[in-house]
Amino acid sequence: MLGICCNRYEYRWADGVQIKKPIEVSAPKYVEYLMDWVESQLDDESIFPQKIGTPFPSNFRDVVKTIFKRLFRVYAHIYHSHFQKIVSLKEEAHLNTCFKHFILFTFEFGLIDKKELAPLQELIESIVPY
Repeated sequence: MLGICCNRYEYRWADGVQIKKPIEVSAPKYVEYLMDWVESQLDDESIFPQKIGTPFPSNFRDVVKTIFKRLFRVYAHIYHSHFQKIVSLKEEAHLNTCFKHFILFTFEFGLIDKKELAPLQELIESIVPY
């Protein structure tokens, strides 16, 4: 597998700093890169200020949208590639609940463009009333 694949979708990794051109990586490597990158964003006080009264940067919303878009890709991969295993473990209710909360939060604050949601559009429509 190259990147995270969801039927006809393939996501390659680039962080824009160390890896500027998207590269093909395995799904576990993509998730590793993603989690390291998200942690670095959250730890960066110029993006997520820790001191009261310190303003958020002008690009804050764009950074958060990128984080959510990339986290959605992990959900898409789990549903497309590992859902049967989740069902066999009888954990689908937990996954569905977490995903529903993620999507509701995303919708509330407009964090992911609709076209990015295409890999799980049917699932989203079935669990989130419009």
